[in-house]
Order: sequence, then C-alpha cells, then structure tokens
Amino acid sequence: MQLQHRTWIETEAYLETCRGIIVPIGSTEQHGPNGLIGTDALCAEVIARGVGEATGAMVAPTISVGMAQHHMAFAGTITYRPSTLIAVIRDTVVALAEHGFDRFLFVNGHGGNIATIAAAFSEIWNELRQTHRDNAPGLALHQLNWWDNDGVRRISRELFANGEGSHATASEVSVTQWAFPESIKQAEMSPRIAPTGPIRDAADYRRRFPDGRIGSDPSLATPEAGRRLYEAAVEAISARWRALIADG
Repeated sequence: MQLQHRTWIETEAYLETCRGIIVPIGSTEQHGPNGLIGTDALCAEVIARGVGEATGAMVAPTISVGMAQHHMAFAGTITYRPSTLIAVIRDTVVALAEHGFDRFLFVNGHGGNIATIAAAFSEIWNELRQTHRDNAPGLALHQLNWWDNDGVRRISRELFANGEGSHATASEVSVTQWAFPESIKQAEMSPRIAPTGPIRDAADYRRRFPDGRIGSDPSLATPEAGRRLYEAAVEAISARWRALIADG
C-alpha cells in the first residue's frame, strides 16, 4: 500500500486502524561495473513494497539519496551531508507524525546510512523531549537493513560464498536484476573477487577499489537469486513489522 498511490481520504481511513508506516531509504551511488547506480534505493523500495503487500502496511515514498560521500569519485553518485540526511529524515517523520503516524520502520538499503539514521532518531527524540517535556508523543523509530536477517544471509552464503563481498554485492545486484530485468548489465570483473580494505575519503576509495567493488564478484548475480533474496527479506521484515505494530 503505497502512500503516493492513495488519496488523503484513504490515508485517514488507514490511520483509524493502523498508525504505522514503512519508509524505504537507500542511496544513489556507484555499484561497480554491472550494478545500477540506484541499487540501494531500488532494493529498499521493492522490498518495502513487498512488505506492504504482505502485511497491509502503508509504505512512504523512498528517500533515494543517502550519505555516500566516499563514492563521489565515481560518476553519477549523489550524496547528502550527514546533517542534510538527518534533516530529511527528521522532516519526513515530523510531517507524518503530525497526521497521526507513530510507528516508523525505516527499511535501509545502504550501509553508509546506518549511523546517520540512528543520529536522526536521537535528534527527533531529543527535540520532542525539549518541546513537550513530560508530555512528549511516543514515537517508535526503528531501522532494518534488508539484508540483515538469517534468511538472506543463508541464501547469500549458499549461492555466492566468498564472492558476496561488502559493496556492489552479488545479493543486491541480484535483487535489482530480478526487479528490473530490462536493466541487467554485463561486465568483466578483474580481478574476479575485488580487494577488501578500509573505507576513507572518496579519492582513497577510488585508489583502493578502482572499479567500485569491495570484496565482491557481482558477476555471480542472477534474477532467480534475486527472487529468493527478495522473498526472504520480505518474510523477515514482515515478521518484524507485525511485532512492531503488536507492541502498541
């Protein structure tokens, strides 16, 4: 149930029975030779939409630009400063809370967002405490990385082993191949499995990882693997969503 496909009347009716909403959040950044620049946002969006279909949850528009400054040496990457992303998350939550939403599940597709999302939640709670004192509204704010569950990890190990890596992974490329088969890209990987190492600034990143990958072989990606990973992620996140709503 996508918010942007509903009317305000339908949204008011939804709020009479449920005050929870899912917010997909990702990034617009390079994903190696065969990964789409929109991979992180696209994965978060299609998986969040799947959770909405499975549970009846409302799904907000995707926050498609994240904190990706370390990818800026690759063409097409767009980044927010951490302070900007905190403001975007804050304004999104506050606007939706004004309408009555009070349970928020951010489905995240980009590891570089994790710290900033957590900081944004702390900023929101601090603002509410200062503004409302003892009468602050109780907002439940949670984030989940779509890949961070037993089902997705098991499939990733089974299919990709040490070719999964940590950026431009075979799993995330597989999900986009399944969801957007018209946009599948082919490219040579050299070396087959990319090097690993620390993530620092953008120039250092380009020197260490010249084709954008970290520890991965995304040539292993397939649409069928993407379907399995999508289904596992939707199942795991749907269970967390139901627990969040049941918690009141």
